[in-house]
Amino acid sequence: MKYLPTVLISLCLGLFQLQAQDFSIAGKVVDSNDEIIPFANILLLNAADSTFVKGTSANDHGLFVLEAIPPNLYLLQASYIGRGSKPLALDVKADIRLGALVIPKATEDLDEVVVTARRPTVKRLTDRLVFEVENTVVSQGTSWDILRNTPGVILNRDALQIRGNTANVYLNGRRVQLSEQEVKDLLEGLTGSAVKSVEVYTNPPASFDAEEGAVINILTNKNVATGYKGSLEARLTQGVFPKYGFGTSHFLKTDKLNLFANYNYNSRKNNIDVDKGINFINDSGVFSRWSTDENQIKEYDTHSLNLNLDIDADERNELNFSTNILLAPDQIWQRDLFAEIRDPMLRLDSTFTTSNSGAEDKRNLAFDLSWDHKFKKPGAKLKFNGHYTNYFNTYSQNIDSRYFDQNGDFLRNFAFQTEGEQQIDIITAQLDFQTPIGSSSFEAGTKISVINSDSNVDFSNFSDTNEVANPSLSDAFVYEENVYAAYMSYVKSWEKWSVKLGLRGELTDAQGTSLTMNEVNTQDFFEPFPSVYVLYNLNDAHSFSFDYGRNVQRPRYNDLNPFRLFFNENDFLEGNPRLQPNFSNNFNFNYTLNGEFFFDIYYRDNGNYISELVFQDNTALTLRELKQNVLESTSYGLDFTLSKSIADPWFLYSYVSVFHEDETFLAVESEAEQFENAIDGFYIYVANYLTLSKDGSFTGELTFSHFSKYLFGSYVQAPITNLTLGLRKSLWNDRAILSLSAEDLLGEANGRYTSRYLNQDNNFLSVPETQFIRVGFTYNFGNFRLEDNQREIDKKERERINGE
Repeated sequence: MKYLPTVLISLCLGLFQLQAQDFSIAGKVVDSNDEIIPFANILLLNAADSTFVKGTSANDHGLFVLEAIPPNLYLLQASYIGRGSKPLALDVKADIRLGALVIPKATEDLDEVVVTARRPTVKRLTDRLVFEVENTVVSQGTSWDILRNTPGVILNRDALQIRGNTANVYLNGRRVQLSEQEVKDLLEGLTGSAVKSVEVYTNPPASFDAEEGAVINILTNKNVATGYKGSLEARLTQGVFPKYGFGTSHFLKTDKLNLFANYNYNSRKNNIDVDKGINFINDSGVFSRWSTDENQIKEYDTHSLNLNLDIDADERNELNFSTNILLAPDQIWQRDLFAEIRDPMLRLDSTFTTSNSGAEDKRNLAFDLSWDHKFKKPGAKLKFNGHYTNYFNTYSQNIDSRYFDQNGDFLRNFAFQTEGEQQIDIITAQLDFQTPIGSSSFEAGTKISVINSDSNVDFSNFSDTNEVANPSLSDAFVYEENVYAAYMSYVKSWEKWSVKLGLRGELTDAQGTSLTMNEVNTQDFFEPFPSVYVLYNLNDAHSFSFDYGRNVQRPRYNDLNPFRLFFNENDFLEGNPRLQPNFSNNFNFNYTLNGEFFFDIYYRDNGNYISELVFQDNTALTLRELKQNVLESTSYGLDFTLSKSIADPWFLYSYVSVFHEDETFLAVESEAEQFENAIDGFYIYVANYLTLSKDGSFTGELTFSHFSKYLFGSYVQAPITNLTLGLRKSLWNDRAILSLSAEDLLGEANGRYTSRYLNQDNNFLSVPETQFIRVGFTYNFGNFRLEDNQREIDKKERERINGE
């Protein structure tokens, strides 16, 4: 009996050690043919509520090990490219060595074609349209390909538009603050296989800034398994000149850390040919006809770095640091222009040539820091975000024009030099709170934005004299803007109905000062921005929705600068410090049939829209482009979208829009007479996706688009047509991808712009390199089937930095 206490103590210690011991689970992953599946994701879930416990990935031989597993009841599952094994129930009391987890093949033999991808789907939620593309044939290209094929999105000269509004691009709810060309470069470097879905907001809810207008939000796949993956990508484009790009992405996930890093380098030499005509008019009619041919070559290299770091401090708190760095140093351009001046009878009067050369340096640095806190109440959370952007740009320009008579004899020359500089600093802070209330939810938040912009331009080194360009145009412009915002939103769903109500208020305090002209423009106002969304699902086949939103359009910083940017001394851009914010009201009614046919009727009161207008001065013989608030503007139309698998190897997406656009503005060079520029037009887009090989590794895409005509301020664009072809081949079990695309096969993607009314008669045709062939190659290494947690940087204020 004297040993009994010792025995009891030893037994208790043994039981305690057994209880505290962690175990491991090992196994392999195969398909239904007992073939090894490398790099599959392995998920361990709590058997009680299916919550995530731990994850890993298989190695090259399909083997995996999960370690440090506390004793409990679990579910174990393997997944690979949208397919998964049956959940396996495990009672972990010791180390477990499994035979194999089996992931069945998801293939169907159809006329010698095997299709492994799902079909893309489109669904309408209360406040947005969602285009789901994960593991579909649509996702087999780039993210840019997905975006331009998203329902309701129109691509016009690399500009993404939704119902005539420029679309703002987001990644995972964060704004991509880059120019149109830079956004395209970024998304062409992001593989479409990383995209889960695309959200389209024609009327963004109250949580978005009131200036957002239309929004496209790209949601990437979220990885739950630990591991590392990376990729290398190279692109070669042959248009008039060859262009090339290189990119590399790296992703690392541990139990506490998510890291994404991406670097892209692009080297470009772009060619643009411009044909421009002006008929100058007096009381007797046309008295002088000018025609110009211009060739522009621009060379530049860009370096972009994107970094996203998530740190899970604990189960309720997460920190995030993001940065987006763009460097574009040593950009150079050369514009050579030849002009003929003829009389009304087309007899040659004189000619002139202009050499316009310049250089530019640009940097764009953005930093974000966020803290997310989850409360004990499920669904309740608090988020704080701080942001800083620094934008700096310098440029210099030399213009030299030489004039000749009808016999080619030299008459005179005129030359000058321009140097400019701009720096913009943006600081924002935002706090958001969200909580469920029974079957509904409530969200509220506040935000402050502080923007400071300093810019100057100097004219010097004049040869001869000219009233249009002279030293007095030199100026310095200071712009300061503070915006204070608060919002709240309420969502309620019951039976067949869903309603979302939002209200946002923004107080704007802004002042722009021209130091040389001693002119001050002040904006001090408070405006409410309500939003309403109603969705009614009659049954599985029919649903109806209505939404309304009010938005504001603030002037871009550079549009307010009273500076002139010259193509030559007779043709220039001019800033307008008198621009005012504009408010619009947007109404949409939508009907969905069987989740495949979508009908949308919309009406938009654009208000005093800030439009890009061009005016010819028939006395000074100049052409001036500037932004101006129009007197009124409206848009309305009917959209039809079809998203359907015609046959299993063939998916068809079609978008048709019939629309009306009008703008009424003051014709400042026509005695300030009011003029309405209006058009009725249509747009057709058809995309065909084909699986061309039995194993699904070879796919093709054929797209066709046509614009009847379109409205651009005082111009009307002539009809344009675009036909493109793309091919894609996966190699080495998807470790490498080879792609080939050919754009603008018909050579009809560029239309002439014409402005003809009252005493105005001018037109131009700009032909960039829309016809090209691109070859791309991507190589994936590490566990490349891990899913991205990539994010991008938001902050709508940065979009107003003038891009290319």
